[in-house]
Amino acid sequence: MPRTSTVDNPGCPPLRALTFDSLGLIKVIEARGQEKSVPKVVETWGEPDSTRAIVAASIIDRLSEPLLGVARKNGLIEILSPVNGNLQASIPNASQTDVCPESDAIVGLHLFRKQSIESSSRLCTFLTCTIKGRTTMRSIEIPQSQTDSIGDATEATWNACGSGDILFAKVDASECYALFGGKGVEVNIWDLHTSSKLWNAKSPVKNSLGIFSPTWFTCASFLGNEDHRKFVSGTNFHQVRLYDVSAQRRPIMSFDFRETAIKSVAGDLDGHAIYVGNGSGDLASFDIRTGKLLGSFIGKCSGSIRSIVRHPELPVIASCGLDNYLRIWDINSRQLLSPVFLKQHLHDVVFDSYYRNGKEVAPADLPQQEQAPDNISDGTDEGALPAKRKKASTMHKGNKNLKSRKISKNKDLLPQPKDFSEIPDRVAEEMVSVKRKKASKVHSGSEKVKKKIGKNSDLP
Repeated sequence: MPRTSTVDNPGCPPLRALTFDSLGLIKVIEARGQEKSVPKVVETWGEPDSTRAIVAASIIDRLSEPLLGVARKNGLIEILSPVNGNLQASIPNASQTDVCPESDAIVGLHLFRKQSIESSSRLCTFLTCTIKGRTTMRSIEIPQSQTDSIGDATEATWNACGSGDILFAKVDASECYALFGGKGVEVNIWDLHTSSKLWNAKSPVKNSLGIFSPTWFTCASFLGNEDHRKFVSGTNFHQVRLYDVSAQRRPIMSFDFRETAIKSVAGDLDGHAIYVGNGSGDLASFDIRTGKLLGSFIGKCSGSIRSIVRHPELPVIASCGLDNYLRIWDINSRQLLSPVFLKQHLHDVVFDSYYRNGKEVAPADLPQQEQAPDNISDGTDEGALPAKRKKASTMHKGNKNLKSRKISKNKDLLPQPKDFSEIPDRVAEEMVSVKRKKASKVHSGSEKVKKKIGKNSDLP
């Protein structure tokens, strides 16, 4: 039998993640307690039904009143609470009233975090996009209870493409621009305020053999949170492309990654690194400024990677795909921290970054930096004694320096003799005797030197 060895996973820091699979289930995975713990499934929301498979998901990650949106295969859009999974609203897709939902499924969903000042806290705005390019932006009033009806909705609809199939729809951090692309559809950017197209990419030139690669984008991601002009996209021909809207319409950089289609890309928080996953389960990080491979993540995935998410606070990323595993990775060492087997094909994953904030509200759980002022103000603590001693020693040194300065000033103030007439007779005699002794020593030394010279002169 072949030799096998088991690798112990170090575990991951406390976190909370939600996964969405092909049977319409939402599973909550939490790593609790210790600094390095094993994540486990703590809750499962929904009933298994392949017709209600989740095809897109989006979360409003905030401390108060967070929201989770999921788009299902049958065309329903559900708004839930990511804390307990309670259903807040269920809305049919307006663009699918005259089309079969399976033939024009939703491929992109985004819940808008930023609301206008005049709007109420129960207002929810979201964007959806289907395969045929039917894009809808709607605002609804979430009812107080499930028995109440949904408030009046305002919506804007447009077509993101004239032909081809849209495979993804992304919204930038400012939530003012949207990015679309797919099979036979070049990547393009739209202004969400005016529902107009701002920029459209141009196909790359033919290679040295005269071969032209057809347009087939599979995924994309904006770089950074401050600039919507730069984004990275992956193609079905294992190529990663970097675009700059302000520079040109063709990609400013492109490089290949392995031999299978790129299925997921995600940008880092600094906007300099990206994480790429392909159809054969390979996961790697690149420096997008140079296109250099930083390294591959240790641990082979056996299925296509469909989603990569960077945690907004912790130095970890999560990946999931068709091998039914959720994997947590360390971005610094690129080591697998912990895998979780979830039984179904996974389509998406999101992080709940405020999972730990529930414990920090209690005064006992406040960080030590916030409790430090109380310890400093108490003069009876033993920990404050060394500081007092240091202060006393510095003050003592200061007093010594001050005394020496005073003495030197007093010496300068004393009358100094200008000539020998002002010196007493006894002191003058001593000075003269010292000078005579020095002169005699010098004279004796010169005589010894003369004698040596005389002896040397007598030699033949």
